[in-house]
Amino acid sequence: MLDRRYIRENPEEVRESLDQRGYDVDLDEILDMDEEWRELKARGDELRHERNTVSQKIGQLKQEGKDEEAQEAIERSSELKEELEDIEDRADELDAELDERLLEIPQVPHESVPVGEDEADNVEEERWGFDDLRDLPAEVTPHYDLGEDLDIIDEARGAKTTGAGFYFLKGDGARLEHALIQFMLDVHREQDYVDVFPPVPVKSTSMRGTGQLPKFNEDAYRIGGDEFDDYDDDDLWLCPTAEVPVTNMYRDDILLREDLPLKHQAYTPNFRREAGEHGTETRGIVRVHQFNKVELVNFVEPEGSYDRLETLVDEAAEVLERLGLPYRVLNLCTGDLTFASAKTYDLEVWAPGTDSDEGPEDLGGRWLEVSSASNFEDFQARRAGIRYRREHHESAEYLHTLNASGTAVGRVMVAILEYYQNEDGTVTVPEALRPYMGGTEVIEGHEKVGESALGTGE
Repeated sequence: MLDRRYIRENPEEVRESLDQRGYDVDLDEILDMDEEWRELKARGDELRHERNTVSQKIGQLKQEGKDEEAQEAIERSSELKEELEDIEDRADELDAELDERLLEIPQVPHESVPVGEDEADNVEEERWGFDDLRDLPAEVTPHYDLGEDLDIIDEARGAKTTGAGFYFLKGDGARLEHALIQFMLDVHREQDYVDVFPPVPVKSTSMRGTGQLPKFNEDAYRIGGDEFDDYDDDDLWLCPTAEVPVTNMYRDDILLREDLPLKHQAYTPNFRREAGEHGTETRGIVRVHQFNKVELVNFVEPEGSYDRLETLVDEAAEVLERLGLPYRVLNLCTGDLTFASAKTYDLEVWAPGTDSDEGPEDLGGRWLEVSSASNFEDFQARRAGIRYRREHHESAEYLHTLNASGTAVGRVMVAILEYYQNEDGTVTVPEALRPYMGGTEVIEGHEKVGESALGTGE
């Protein structure tokens, strides 16, 4: 949430931000409401002062025997009380409405963010791992076909059990997923992250605190209700990202300077309807409704938040580098930033099995976003009421929050299955993961079960 004073004093900057980010918000109406609210507060202060003055005169007039003037003062005090109550009621109403309207305004991008309309205008900052690529098969099999051939990914039974966008991992596929999760957690422990194992359901207030509500309820899984219906503060939603529960751990808290930087990591399953423009891909586990992720959440002092963002990118990238997976770093443009972010870097891993127009030149394949490292400045902290004191005797102020996926497990698995596959249809396990898979070096697959294994019905 942006500070009211900031909006009031920088309206043109906020207008420019709304235009660059493609949001249709009636800023003039919000500014008019804010002006009326301030006028009411000022008028309320005047009435309180006058009423106090009149009240003090009443006793004095009675002592002086001026009963008629005292009665007039009493009547005036009553009039002032009624007027003040009306003004305070209207001011409170406006205050609540303003808070709701401010929730519609996205974060203002940092000055270093490139201006652009959509992902086509993102700026590539660097690439890693392309100078010494491993030998790949003449034709790389997409992960969904390979997973089916090896019988380690079962989309059909996932759809039968739960619905489209859900899947089973089996055998070495499940082992690989577990290995990736534990490997990532170990890497980030080395980076001084403290583990958190959060609850999966989160309240509406928590979703609002990190910016998922009210703008993106259509992508969320609501428990016990339709995502489009009105909801209360205590209604529950399935966690869309561990950013939500971990950030809101400290909602309405005051931390101390010596607590910062505070670095948490959390593994959770995550649930999203993917109701946006991309939709759910018809095959594979790239864009699905349930996926695992290790999230990195940082709470820092404002002065150091952009240095921390650069380090956060490096911390997430270390996972890919230890796995030997080629990737690139993008600086997202204004039109591609998330609602709450002031600046975001995307880490995109190379998956060579499915060609895309946006894939690496001369190499084929496609880029898969596996981490978005974002600085939200004090945007989330204001919404969630997270503050800190520089000194014990000083007033509390809002801190800055950052987060990054460290990384999206399913998409990293896709990259491994496609980049580490061999000519014979097996998959070499990255060396860093072998200790987590009991020393397994190659995924050779499993025999299918049931009549479908015999081709019945095909």
